[in-house]
Amino acid sequence: MKTETYQAVEWLDDRLMIIDQTRLPQHEIYLELADHHQVAEAIKSLKVRGAPAIGVAAAYGIALGAQRIETSDRDEFVNQYRSIAAEIAATRPTARNLFMAVERLNAVVDRTDEIIAAKEALVTEAKKIHTEEIEATRRIAEYGAVLIKEGDTVLTHCNTGPLATTGRGTALGVIIEAHRQGKTIQVLATETRPLCQGARLTTWELKKEHIPFRLITDSMAGHFLKDT
Repeated sequence: MKTETYQAVEWLDDRLMIIDQTRLPQHEIYLELADHHQVAEAIKSLKVRGAPAIGVAAAYGIALGAQRIETSDRDEFVNQYRSIAAEIAATRPTARNLFMAVERLNAVVDRTDEIIAAKEALVTEAKKIHTEEIEATRRIAEYGAVLIKEGDTVLTHCNTGPLATTGRGTALGVIIEAHRQGKTIQVLATETRPLCQGARLTTWELKKEHIPFRLITDSMAGHFLKDT
């Protein structure tokens, strides 16, 4: 069966598109974010979530905001840029990828004198962060899939797939890669209360990949581990 493709975060013609993860699994809705305020709100409201995906969205959000700055004075450009970066940085204080992205884009502005060049370089750096995330998760998935054997049952908690990373995924990416290699496996996915990322998002991604799974309550994990 053909895998259904989707992009959690995507840069298209100087605008940012995301899947609204708060509407999954019932509705697969894509949002176009027109400015950095909307990107900040999307991160805070969990429309985009998962540390790697947050980092990518944050980078694009800052780059998007910088494109809207209208001034020919570099000092004023930098002041407005710092305000944009600070707003994005304040969205999720626990997401390390977010701050790594902010630091990298700050460095771009610090080393670029011309405003037009800085705007272009910010978009380039954001795309680079995205590409690096895709490549990192590809390698994680391929290396990790070796550990999964034919007939294995794998227990998951929360959501660590493409929705959370913009790439193949980390832990769930390993499972997806093993399945794509033709291994017969099944997944036990915990609900992950209170936000139910497992019940809403992991099961949605497993369905997209046609991977057999059973949804279990969080408290059942110990029972299944005991029986392994």
